[in-house]
Amino acid sequence: MNIPKNLLYTEDHEWIRVEGKEAYIGITDFAQKELGDVVFVEVETLEETLDKAEAFGTIEAVKTVSDLFMPVGGTVLELNELLEDEPEIINKDPYGKGWIIKISISDASQLDELLDAAAYKVLIEE
Repeated sequence: MNIPKNLLYTEDHEWIRVEGKEAYIGITDFAQKELGDVVFVEVETLEETLDKAEAFGTIEAVKTVSDLFMPVGGTVLELNELLEDEPEIINKDPYGKGWIIKISISDASQLDELLDAAAYKVLIEE
């Protein structure tokens, strides 16, 4: 199971990579394996400001449809355009090319409430 140490994680299996006041968000390797083959990603919150834990979109796999949640509050700046034609890239590269949205972080203190790689590993092994 791939759990990069440079990311932060939620209990809902999203990851966040912080770059200054902006961040990229996607789903974890664990989540994509649980979902199975990703066939569609829908994000209708572009340019909206959302609170922590608010749904920013949905991800559809062969098995199910799941909501995607904000790890921290922020404004959705960008949607990964690659996912329109290749949603399965999330299965192949969840932490790289498979990012879902880019946000501007509203409250950086919320990052302190997220899980580091070690804590996330404990969560998924329970």
